[in-house]
Order: sequence, then structure tokens, then C-alpha cells
Amino acid sequence: MASEIHMPRLGWTMEEGTFGEWLKQDGEAVRTGDLLFTVEGDKATQEIEAFDSGILRILPDGPQPGDSVRVGTVLGYVLQPGEVAPFENQPAQTPVAALDQPRPVSLATRGSSQVTPPSSIVHRPSSTPISPRARRVARELGVDWTQLQGSGATGRIIERDIRAAAQEGVTLRVRATPIAQRMAQEAGIDLAELARQQGIDKVERTHVEAAIAARTAPSVLPTAEGAKEDRETLPVTRIRRLIAQRMAESAHTTAPVTLTTEADATGLVALREQLKSAFAPRNLPAPAYNDLFVKICGHALQEHPLLNATWHEDEIRIARAIHIGVAVDTAEGLLVPVLRDVQAKSLRQITTESSALIEKAQARQLSPDELQGGTFTITNLGAYGIDAFTPIINLPQCAILGVGRIVKKPAVVGEQVMPRHRVALSLTFDHRVVDGAPAARFLQLISQFVETPALWLVL
Repeated sequence: MASEIHMPRLGWTMEEGTFGEWLKQDGEAVRTGDLLFTVEGDKATQEIEAFDSGILRILPDGPQPGDSVRVGTVLGYVLQPGEVAPFENQPAQTPVAALDQPRPVSLATRGSSQVTPPSSIVHRPSSTPISPRARRVARELGVDWTQLQGSGATGRIIERDIRAAAQEGVTLRVRATPIAQRMAQEAGIDLAELARQQGIDKVERTHVEAAIAARTAPSVLPTAEGAKEDRETLPVTRIRRLIAQRMAESAHTTAPVTLTTEADATGLVALREQLKSAFAPRNLPAPAYNDLFVKICGHALQEHPLLNATWHEDEIRIARAIHIGVAVDTAEGLLVPVLRDVQAKSLRQITTESSALIEKAQARQLSPDELQGGTFTITNLGAYGIDAFTPIINLPQCAILGVGRIVKKPAVVGEQVMPRHRVALSLTFDHRVVDGAPAARFLQLISQFVETPALWLVL
């Protein structure tokens, strides 16, 4: 019996993924465990294996590289000897010669003076078969594909149906939350155009707020008359769009407050140099400063568990386990892999796991589970010469620590002025969850751990 190949769910929250590419050819023999195709999740690319052996048959109107595909969508089949792919048993599609004249589609247009008889309107359930490419084109052109009769196999809606409908004027019925609808109406924003521009299927409040903010932002001064505009346009990648949505959501839904302080890091620098000298003969990776701060924050969060909490309208949930995310700069954008159960791990374990996660992040090989479930985040801009800054909370967490550069400065020690290593620390917290005083005490404890490493080394 033919085995279906589906778009897999790479994480509990994944509803759709971006199809990457087929790693095998249509009609090629495959074995169980062979890599069939790649999928881009929110921030990770995965290679998907075959679960059966046989002959690979790829849907002729299946997704193209870069198409968004819902979880569970059939992409192809693995056939046994003598079997025929289901799509090959379907009636032939419209001849190629007729493609220049798209077949009429039954539709109902908004605002049309001519009322379409109810019998010609095709009301589709949510399970209407539509190719991923057609879905993407429909979103780009603002076409409501749920009103269309497809011309593909088994009535599947394909790209030419969408383009034909666009010429007939089928408009998009945008899904939007009630508050997004109200805000858009008050601001005079076209929800269909907003959905098309942002490449989304459902408009939420944060999307409308971002559109309002963009509208009210100061405009760039016009160039001199006749002068050629000098600019470069970059496409918004899936990761960039995801980062933008999450950052905007954080900025608009939390009550962020940032506290800054400066700690004497001389002892921490000395500790790291000692560890480097001790680990080198054993061929072990020396802890990076981020690893030291992960360990420090793990101990500090045990004493201040409210900073390890999340806000849920009617309740505040405090996590027992401490899972710390560490921001990693990659060529594709910001990724935050998560180190789990930090409170139960040694510094060596943290260093080993952190190094592996960073390598996977740079290679875009992180699994969705390695990017989820964090309860606290650390972001370090010290390598770029930055001191204090205002990190943005990584929802649904309630706090994030920003680490600045470690630099030598003159400092008063006793009655003498001496060169000391100093580090700037910035803690952004959600004031809905934590008040200023407990947040300050948490940051104060981190400073103490930085200045006196023995306090946490013996814990």
C-alpha cells in the first residue's frame, strides 16, 4: 500500500513550516532512513527521513522551495512494486493548450452589482485541497480561495485557479481578531492589504499596532528632484518576520523596566584564566563568559524564583526547573538555544552543551525543542564594545539579563586607585510580574556572584 509523505510537526507549537527542497528525485528508489526533503521551522532547518522503502513519487503540483505548508499536508508517496500513485489515478487535468484561457471559476465577489446565484457559489470547508504554492499566491494577490472550484486533481485548487480568480476580482476575506478589526477600522487600515504585505493568514493586534507605528513614523526627506534613489531592498525572511513579530509583541504586551549596574569582574576574569589553564592539558573546552553567567544566573534564580516566572493574566506561574536561553548571532538572524535544568548541571556540563548548541545554531541545525521552553534569557553584547543596553524580554519569560563588555577601569580599592576589570549588567524585567525592589535584589546578587565567584562555586 502506498505510504503518504506528510509535512511533519517539528515542535508542539508548529502549525506550518517552510518547504526547503527535495533531496531525492521523483521516481527514485529510497530506503528507510534515507533523507527525503528539508523543512524550515520557525528558526530551525530539519532533514526529514523516509519511514518506508520503495519508489518516491512527488506530487506534480506540490510545494516549491520557500512555500509555507501546513502540518499534515501530503507531499508525496512511497510506493511498493506495482503500485500507482493516487494522483496518477485521477482524471487528466486541463490540456496544456488551454492554459492560456483559464477555465471559469465559480465565485462570489464583494461589492459586485451582479448577484451570483447561490448555486454557483462554492463554499469550501477548511479542508479544501489547495496546493501550498496556490495558497501563497492567493495571499500575495489577496484572493479568497475558499470561494473557488479547483481545476487540479480531485478538485484541488492550483496556481492557475488563483490567478484566474484574481483577474475576476475575488477579494480576500481576512481572518482577524475582534480587537484587530476594531483598531484597523479606527485607524483606516485595510486588513486585506495588511495581510498581503506581511504574508499572514490572520491579522492580530500586534500586526495592526506595527502598521499604525509605521504610518506615524517620521518620513525620510525626499531626494533632490531627478536624483536617483540610492537604497537597497532586502526581502523579509521567515526568521526576520518571526523576530519582528515577537519583538513587537513583547514591546506592546509587557511592562518592561531596565535596571543597570556595574560590577567588579576582576575575580571572574581570574577564574576564567585559571580554568583555561587547567582545561587545556585535558583538551577540554574552557568556559566562555556566557557559560559563567549561565551558572551564576542559575544560582541567583534559585534564590529569586519570581524572576523565573511567566505572566498568564489570571495567574503568575513560577517554573521549578531553570532553563536558560543564550542569544546567538547567526547569519540568518538571532537564535536563542536553551540550556535545560541549569540548576542541576556543573560548569563543565554547561560549557560542553553550550558549545554544541552554538555550533548547531551557526549551522542552522537546531531542533525546535532546542529553541523552546526557556524560563530566562542572557544576551551578551560585550564582544561589540557595548556597555549597558536595554534588552527586550523574550516572551513568555519575565526577565532577561544583558551583559556588556569587560574592560579595565581605574577603581578605588581601599584607599588606593587600582586598575580593575568592570562589567556592565542590564536587567530588563516585566513589572506586571516583578516589582522594582525584588528585581534590584536579584541583580545585586548577580553582581555579588560576579565579584566573588567563591560564593557560587561552593554551592
